[in-house]
Amino acid sequence: MERALKSPRFPKLDREPLVVVVLGPTASGKTALALGIARRFGGEIVNCDSVAMYREFEIGTAKPSAAERAEVPHHLVDCVDPLADITAGEYARQARQVLGEIVLRESEQRSHLPIVSGGTGLYLRALLEGLFPGPQRSEELRNKLRGRVEKHGTGHLHRILRRLDALAADRIHANDVPKVIRAIEVCLASRQPMTELWRQGREPLHGFRILRLGLNPEREALYARINQRAAKMFDQGLIGETQRLLGKYGEQARPLASLGYKQAVEFLRGEVDRETALAAAQQAHRNYAKRQITWFRREPEVHWLAGFGDDQAIQAESIATIEPQV
Repeated sequence: MERALKSPRFPKLDREPLVVVVLGPTASGKTALALGIARRFGGEIVNCDSVAMYREFEIGTAKPSAAERAEVPHHLVDCVDPLADITAGEYARQARQVLGEIVLRESEQRSHLPIVSGGTGLYLRALLEGLFPGPQRSEELRNKLRGRVEKHGTGHLHRILRRLDALAADRIHANDVPKVIRAIEVCLASRQPMTELWRQGREPLHGFRILRLGLNPEREALYARINQRAAKMFDQGLIGETQRLLGKYGEQARPLASLGYKQAVEFLRGEVDRETALAAAQQAHRNYAKRQITWFRREPEVHWLAGFGDDQAIQAESIATIEPQV
């Protein structure tokens, strides 16, 4: 059984320390905003993007640059082997430990503001709200379900999940095969819907006041940025990086199934030309942004910002929101 996550113990202060969460869809400027906040308040950034945790995957992840990481401490970036798997539960355990360490550095005569930044909604939920005590994994069942995907496609598996747990099917995209498989596995092993288990046994993060800042730029402008960023990744060598990683690790490297890398792999296999691969990557990123917006709309008490994170007015509004709380 996966245990509910325990929050680390923190030193007693006059009031609980603040953690700022920067959330929003892909290409909305979360990195720029997190850096701006960190510079103003002496902050440290805790990554909450699942693919950015993997080493050697650079171009397709839009990680902070080496200069930015040198200027502001970053955590949980480049910390996972390309052949390893990092679950939401493991991410949350590591992130809670990091938050505790940042707070403990308060004794160093300067403030350290933890800033959680990223777009992986499930990881953020695991960190802030905790996880349900789900059943152990069954490789036998998983292999059977993967076989069904190969034979019948992802839609077939998603329909099975919908029969078992319609709410979970609404939250998990049909193409996100690992999450669909896990949801089916939980339903079958526990003999109840996974969404029912979600309401049981969670332990939310304790010891912090949480301020959520959500980036909500105009949709058309966001899609234009997404298209530009995907094109820039291809121009900067995404296909070459993917080819090198394929040669080194094979298709077992988990991030090769992520957006951008997946389309580059299809190009390298000869399944599509470069123009089609780029268009598919742009469309996939736009679709992902839609799902992120829907997911983050469910987050409680978000201070929404109507613009991009690199906009000076948005940064000023964020700093003014944080200032009274630090």
